[in-house]
Amino acid sequence: IRSSRWSLINNDQVMEESIRAASQQVSEEFKTLVNTEDLNSLRHFQHLILGRLQDSNAVLAHYNEFAENCFADVSSEFAKNTRLLKSMKSDLDYIFLKLRSIKGKILATYPDAFPDDSTSDAFDRRPDLELPQ
Repeated sequence: IRSSRWSLINNDQVMEESIRAASQQVSEEFKTLVNTEDLNSLRHFQHLILGRLQDSNAVLAHYNEFAENCFADVSSEFAKNTRLLKSMKSDLDYIFLKLRSIKGKILATYPDAFPDDSTSDAFDRRPDLELPQ
């Protein structure tokens, strides 16, 4: 049993040494395929690209910060204007409703007040913005 263990250990060592020798030989052959100057120029270009990307990231971070500040400045005014426009819309809706009502009363009282029926649609030709187009 001891001799079989010894031969297994010995075989494992021989196998490891042969793999290591083969790896060294492959790496030496690979080194002859690659030009050192080419590797140095690639490394130099990679450093240039890295520097440019870092500069771009810094510029984008600065721009994002600037845009965030601008949005913070404008968002309150934008919300105020949105509320104003909604209020104006409801006021105009009320005005057009009243105009339609007055027109209906005028037509009921004075049928000849609007001689041409084509002008009946002239008062409200605005599109309904709440309906999907």
